[in-house]
Amino acid sequence: MTTTTATWDDLVSAALLGTERRSARPPLALLDEAAVHTVRRRAGLTPAAATAPPERAGDDPRPPLPPAARHRLAMLLTDRSTAAGPRRSTAPDLLELLPQWLATANAHGYAPPPELLPALLDAARGRTDLRPRALRFAGPRALWLARLNPDWKFALRAAPGSGGPAQPAPQDTEQVLKRWEEGLFAERVALLATVRAHDPAAARTLLAGTWGTERAEDRLMFLDSLRTGLGDADEPFLEEALADRSKNVRATAAELLSALPRSALAARMADRALTCVALDRATGTIVVEAPHECDAAMERDGVVAKPPAGRGERAWWLGQLVEAAPLDRWPARFGGRAPEEVVALPVADDWRGELHAAWCRAAVRQRDIGWSRALLGAPTAADAAGPGAVSLAERSKLLAALPAVERADWVAEFIAAHGLSEAFQLLGVCGTPWARPLGRAVVDALNIARDAGSYPWSFSGVMGLAERCLDPDEVARLDGLTAAVDEPEGSAPGAGAYWTEAFQRLAGTLRLRRAMRDELRPPC
Repeated sequence: MTTTTATWDDLVSAALLGTERRSARPPLALLDEAAVHTVRRRAGLTPAAATAPPERAGDDPRPPLPPAARHRLAMLLTDRSTAAGPRRSTAPDLLELLPQWLATANAHGYAPPPELLPALLDAARGRTDLRPRALRFAGPRALWLARLNPDWKFALRAAPGSGGPAQPAPQDTEQVLKRWEEGLFAERVALLATVRAHDPAAARTLLAGTWGTERAEDRLMFLDSLRTGLGDADEPFLEEALADRSKNVRATAAELLSALPRSALAARMADRALTCVALDRATGTIVVEAPHECDAAMERDGVVAKPPAGRGERAWWLGQLVEAAPLDRWPARFGGRAPEEVVALPVADDWRGELHAAWCRAAVRQRDIGWSRALLGAPTAADAAGPGAVSLAERSKLLAALPAVERADWVAEFIAAHGLSEAFQLLGVCGTPWARPLGRAVVDALNIARDAGSYPWSFSGVMGLAERCLDPDEVARLDGLTAAVDEPEGSAPGAGAYWTEAFQRLAGTLRLRRAMRDELRPPC
């Protein structure tokens, strides 16, 4: 029987660097010790001296999963199917459906089966995007397990509200202050986020109390927490941060202030921007005179003096001024015109792209629905798919400001007019499951692409989105698309088989999602 005294990290180091450099044991002995450690790790126990047994795990008061949903979760957690290359089987990827399953289970308030908690924590360990939903579903027993197995220590660092370690209640000012002054950096970040969500003023006071003693990189992280609940009351603190020693802190403070249309910084930037952009009333054309220098006052207000490679200085400075100016100042500058009328005005000397791009950034930052709608324009417009004054990346950000129904309708019309080739970014900002008009537009466009003999693998990304985002009740519309079809002349070899497999996979995934949804419904 091999006796091992080395830790797992010691064995890994010796294996990577060589037994001659890091270990006196021969290679076979090293492998024997690794095998023993592996068995122990798989058993869920870390070798340690005998101690008192841990306290009993707390009860989870939530209702248990229905039996069918319990079985389904076990299948989702044990699925190890992978897709190699562009061609995939017709079987659904169960692991990709786990996030939706968890979201639905959390919405119904179910508790997990205790025996599946280790597998759930392993899945969350490997996928950071899964952790918030997985830890919320896992509940307090996940923390009990995480304290016994270092592989799951990520659960102990979770933010409050998602099953994290004993964070003080936001209203417990004494304990909050103690944790803020004595906690580790990750704990302090989580604490500040929790307090900010509960009481923005209290979080700002907490931060101001230690601001002068924090490291620059920590100040930047803490300052970012003010995005939650950002309001006019934050302006004095942010104005002081404009004089910070760190350039990144100053830039973040300036960005936050520019998102407050009534702030003094926003007014200063508007005054500068409005001197650069005007309307020639004789011709009805917008004329632009970009800044000739970036002075110290502009830099203090967050304007970055040095442009990135390939950008002219004056255009770079102009863009920063316009994007930081409150959008409600522009209509008066253009004779009382509404945003859609301003956007339609011609712009002299090729400044249209620069000016519209800066207005796009301003609309996103200020969450202005009217300007977002105006800059998006009609989804059927010839330049909506580019090249135009507003890029597709900018359009996707503008769409996020619109109500969910309007957003889905806009993208559905865009797809009907321009197809799917340019729609992937736009689909990513639509709420799920997709509204019925949007889902039908996607399926119709995929069918058109197949019938036209389009290169099928270029649509694999959209197919993947459809598997996760189409309303499961739309599966009936796919029945006619899953049969084998003749390949059009000139199509890529094997394209017809790929399209058939892709539609079969899509239909199978939708049926599975519908079954998952039904299994999680509480009994009547």
